[in-house]
Amino acid sequence: MNIWTDTHCHLNHPDFAADAPQVWERARQAGVRSAIIVGYDLASSDAAVQTAQRLEGCWASVGIHPHDAVQCNRDALLRLRQLASQPSVVAIGEIGLDYYRNLSPRDVQQQASEEQIGLALDLRLPAIIHCRDAYDDLLDILARYPLRGVLHCFSGEVHHAQRAVEMGWYLGIGGVITFKNAHTLREVVQQIPLRYLLLETDAPYLAPTPHRGRRNEPSYIPLIGAQVAAIKGETPEQIATETTRHASELFGLR
Repeated sequence: MNIWTDTHCHLNHPDFAADAPQVWERARQAGVRSAIIVGYDLASSDAAVQTAQRLEGCWASVGIHPHDAVQCNRDALLRLRQLASQPSVVAIGEIGLDYYRNLSPRDVQQQASEEQIGLALDLRLPAIIHCRDAYDDLLDILARYPLRGVLHCFSGEVHHAQRAVEMGWYLGIGGVITFKNAHTLREVVQQIPLRYLLLETDAPYLAPTPHRGRRNEPSYIPLIGAQVAAIKGETPEQIATETTRHASELFGLR
């Protein structure tokens, strides 16, 4: 069986409150041996740490999503620093910019991103970045810092992807790659070397075909990997091996 890693899921989400252990067991049966449970505000970051501690093979990331950037004050940053001291925490995130919904002012999003980038640098942790309709501004910010990480659920253009990988960033590829209308993302996957790709589900969101519209789960990672394999002209085994190695290298998964 191929060994896969889900670098971005939300088993800390209320949608999994009743059955997270069973969901994770299905993933293990599908060959998913590691997953990163990602926080998006203080409560979910705390839940990510607690959930990761309960589920073998799971790790956590803590951060404040750009939607909630107005909450990223001094006390919040101190709490994130405390949470990040837990041995299960392997990244800061998800952080970044979202100009699609603009639920926090753009300047506040930028400030919150840079403050949390500073936290990641202080703690020598990689970052998990959310970006929607803001790649030019985001990449300008990232270019100022010696930081590593992944652009989660990548949705930019090919030139954005090329600029990101030139700076050493990974691209997170999720269930959208299986959608019929994902022409630009397929072009990105085709043109960017496998060396810079990671796999993710973003569960419970963005379930891949044929589960689109239903709750997503980490057990669907092989479906995403199979689509990447088809685009790259590789075997699913090679995609599993390479992307799992990349995740281990970036996040220090053991």
